Parts: sequence; C-alpha cells; structure tokens
Amino acid sequence: MHELSIATAIIERAGELARADGTDTVSAVTVRVGELAGVVPDALDFAFEVARDGTAFASARLVVEQVPAQAWCGECAEEFAVGMPPFFWCPRCDRPSSDLRSGRELEITGIEPAVT
Repeated sequence: MHELSIATAIIERAGELARADGTDTVSAVTVRVGELAGVVPDALDFAFEVARDGTAFASARLVVEQVPAQAWCGECAEEFAVGMPPFFWCPRCDRPSSDLRSGRELEITGIEPAVT
C-alpha cells in the first residue's frame, strides 16, 4: 500500500508548513487528489490515521478533495471528463486528445492550526 508512504510524506511536509506558520499542532490537513493520481482516497485516509500516531498530528484529520480527470479537445474546444479507466476521445467530435487539464493532482492545499 503506497498510500502509507504518501501519508507519511504529507505529515512531514504539513509539519514543515505548520512550523513555518509558527505552529506545531494541526487539526486538519486538506489535500487534492486527482482521479488519475493512482491514490485510493479511503486507503489514504486510513494510512494517514496510522502515520499520524505518535506525531504532532495525532488528532488531526485528513480532508481529501477529489479532482475529476478532465481533458481538452483543441479541435472543437470541448472540455470533457476522462473517467476511469481513462478514455481520451472527445465525445463531441470523436477525436483523440492529449491535453489533460486535471486529474493528476496530489497536493496539500491547506493546513488548519489546532485551537488551543
């Protein structure tokens, strides 16, 4: 389960960001996870609970914002859902697209300091 290594990296990076903001304790970490990022959100949530044990994040929760995969068709100027498994053919003009606009994200977008 590679989600455990991802959760550990999230905790390490979120800790760095929190310390840079002058706090050591965090109540929530928000991450954006793209549909094509290869991460199972439920597994990441479970891994975060395991990885946070014994850290300053022991009571923090993980907020996962799922990002759908979207591609762009330059031929007809249509943005369309890629889906899972991914299908990169424009539903409007039936041509392939190689312009993925979203869906590969895996990023921390917010850290909520704990209220003391």
